[in-house]
Amino acid sequence: MTGTRCVGGTPQVDALPEVTPGDVLREVRRLPLPKAQIAIQPSDRTLVNLDTVFSTTAPQFDRTVTILEQRVHITAKPTRYAWHFGDGASKTTTTPGRPYPAMDVTHQYTKADRTHRPRVDVTFSISYSVDGGPTQSLEQTVTTAGPAATLVTREATPVLVE
Repeated sequence: MTGTRCVGGTPQVDALPEVTPGDVLREVRRLPLPKAQIAIQPSDRTLVNLDTVFSTTAPQFDRTVTILEQRVHITAKPTRYAWHFGDGASKTTTTPGRPYPAMDVTHQYTKADRTHRPRVDVTFSISYSVDGGPTQSLEQTVTTAGPAATLVTREATPVLVE
């Protein structure tokens, strides 16, 4: 026998399953997305009928995970902040607020001698890429509830001094 001959063409390689947006969303919900810590000025105690300033640091999330044997790079970007002031009032913004003197997010409490548990919940938009491919965005967002702080309201009492 002289020479060789190839019969059958290219060997078949099993294709990896497609990573779907649902797969990515399940993984994001399984991962611990960051919770935003609320910052309050003045901290711990505030006066009724005066502005209390709220802010937070925008949480960052950037991680590579394996889904269906493929590397998936996931980025979560904060897009909405839901401020819950602990007295039944709330406010939604698209920014994390800034500390005083900016006063981007403020609230006035009306009842003295109360303990409130304000918090900020952050809604994330999710983007991802599979094995270095094009970046895609999920239609669904994911919200994480932030831990509550403790804030006591007081009333200032005027005193006449001679």
